[in-house]
Amino acid sequence: MEHSRKQVAPLYQKIKDHILNKIASGAWQPAERVPSENELVKEFDVSRMTTNRALKELTSEGYLVRVAGVGTFVADLHAQSHPLEIHNIAEEIRGRGHQHSAQVLSLDQLPATDSVAAQLNMAIGEPVFHSVILHLEQHIPIQIEDRFVNAAVAPDYGAQDFTCITPYDYLMRIAPLQKAEHVVKAILPKADVRDALQMTADEPCLLIKRRTWTRGKVASSAMLYHPGSRYELSGRFRP
Repeated sequence: MEHSRKQVAPLYQKIKDHILNKIASGAWQPAERVPSENELVKEFDVSRMTTNRALKELTSEGYLVRVAGVGTFVADLHAQSHPLEIHNIAEEIRGRGHQHSAQVLSLDQLPATDSVAAQLNMAIGEPVFHSVILHLEQHIPIQIEDRFVNAAVAPDYGAQDFTCITPYDYLMRIAPLQKAEHVVKAILPKADVRDALQMTADEPCLLIKRRTWTRGKVASSAMLYHPGSRYELSGRFRP
C-alpha cells in the first residue's frame, strides 16, 4: 500500500508540491497572493474538494495564510517560532569560549525500516542516511547525535565531512527549517551511549528526540544524548 501511494501521488499532493516548489524557488514571495481554488481547479483539472484540501494542509503546515474574503497568501516562514530553539552545537560551544570537535562513529546509507519509515513519514525501504556523531567540548564528550535523514531531502548527506561541519550546518543550508518537534526526557542510557559519553553506570542521561520538517516533508529524526552531570537545558519563554 505504501509503495502504491509513492508511485501514484494523490492529486492534492501534486498541487501541494507545485505550490511548495514555487515558494522554495522564490517565484512566490512572502505575502504574495497564490492562485484561488477556482484557478487551481482549472489549472490542474481537479475538483474543488481536492484544491481545498491542498490549501488547507499547506495552511496548517505554516506555508500559507488564508484571509476570509480576501484570498490565500504565502506565509512568512521566518516569523514562526518553536518551543525550543534549534542551535548549532558547535556554535554553542564556541560561544562559551571553548573548542568544539567531533568524531564520526558511523555514517551509512540504508533502506528505511518500519520504525524509521514511520519517523520520517516515508515508505518502507526508501533510502535514508544514518549518522552517529560524538560532539566534544574541550575534548570532553558532551553529546551523541544519532540521526536518520531522508535521502530525498538531503541527497549528499553521506558525502559530508562531519568533523569539519555539523549536520546542522548542512541541513540548514539545503533543507531550511520549517518546523520542529521536540520530546525531552531523562533516561538511563544503554552501555554504548554511556561508554562513548564517559558516564558512570548510575548517571542519568538527558535525551532530546527531535524531528524537523522542510518543504512539507520530514527531513530528519534525531536522538540527542547528553550526560546529565555535564549538560542542562535552560531558556526564557514569553506567553
